Amino acid sequence: MKLFTTILAFAIILGVSTSCQKNTDCKLTITTVDSSGNYLSGASVKLYANVKTSSGATVEADLKAEGISDGGGSSVYTFKLPAILDIKATLGNKSGVGIIKLEEGKTVEKTVTVK
Repeated sequence: MKLFTTILAFAIILGVSTSCQKNTDCKLTITTVDSSGNYLSGASVKLYANVKTSSGATVEADLKAEGISDGGGSSVYTFKLPAILDIKATLGNKSGVGIIKLEEGKTVEKTVTVK
């Protein structure tokens, strides 16, 4: 009986400790399109955070990522923490910009028009 009680207690503790772990990954899908709404394959996508310095200037923070859009115009990213990011997508001499807020444990999507 004592062994059963010990095993039951261990199982409860294990179940509680694993069920309390929360997925905090912030997932992001950027879709690049042209001005007609057609998906753009091969667009360069840059994500970055701008922060203000104590002097009032704006600098690009270390939080950044880059990728290339696939055949469906999409590029996918995962960040460990929530953030607000600027987006710049370019293809040839055309570009588009946007901004997005990453949320803890969620997948967010944004479409950027490159023109």
